[in-house]
Amino acid sequence: MTADHPLTQRRDRALASLRGLAVGDALGSQFFVPSNYPALKRRELPPGLWQWTDDTEMACSVLAVLVEHGRIDQDALARSFAEHHDFDRGYGPAVNRMLRLIREGGDWRELSSALFNGQGSWGNGAAMRIAPLGAWYGGDAEQAIQQAEISSYTTHQHREAVAGTMAVAAAAALVADPAGGTGPEALLDGVIELVPRSAVQAGLRRARDMLDYGDAGTVAAVLGSGRRTSAHDTVPFTLWAAARHLGDFGGAFWTTAQVGGDMDTTCAIVGGILASAGAGAPPADWQERTEPLPVWAPVVSA
Repeated sequence: MTADHPLTQRRDRALASLRGLAVGDALGSQFFVPSNYPALKRRELPPGLWQWTDDTEMACSVLAVLVEHGRIDQDALARSFAEHHDFDRGYGPAVNRMLRLIREGGDWRELSSALFNGQGSWGNGAAMRIAPLGAWYGGDAEQAIQQAEISSYTTHQHREAVAGTMAVAAAAALVADPAGGTGPEALLDGVIELVPRSAVQAGLRRARDMLDYGDAGTVAAVLGSGRRTSAHDTVPFTLWAAARHLGDFGGAFWTTAQVGGDMDTTCAIVGGILASAGAGAPPADWQERTEPLPVWAPVVSA
């Protein structure tokens, strides 16, 4: 395929988003280490190679399935999650168990729907991995939210988890629009319009009303910062941070990380959204210090 082929362009956008997600994830995870707390306060980069977590590993599966199938195939996605599951990447206990059972022949439909007494998980795990899908569907946010919804069900079936996944995908698709990006207000307005009524949507409305706030700590106190690892405690703040820093990966990262919370996931979401557009790519030296993507990920354009 040529560089201007639509599928190549989709893949390039999604891969750029994945790289931004990985940098946000890997760098954000470094600040769970107490010795790096002073560096975070000073906005200084920690030493060493930054290793990514389950956020990036699962996002690689999302992109791999899109490249192979051109859409989300739920069986293929669940199989990829299970086959590439690395226990040491920081997965939550429920997902660890579910992916092990899928590898042993379990049905993801039954396992996912049975989580948390049949309510399904409302965690942020489906939202954290989905920005590359939004970038893949850049300019077609409606298709992005449909595919994001389908992808969420493989592991997270609670209404709030699904809504959070749709919101992140919509944001990335709007930022990645080949016809031109969008401003902060229009971005959040567009996402709010596409997300179903939910606590996530209510949080996004509050985020829209707080775009003029300069104190991220105050905003996080209202919207949440992922401390409870739920979608509605994570997604509204990350979209606020992304909207406030369009085209500025570094500024978005430090704003997101300095409020604490689930820093690898919040920074992964913000990084994936911003990097969906070329102007939002992470600094080159940040990419160099981030652990390379796994060899099985589709990291080279065809």
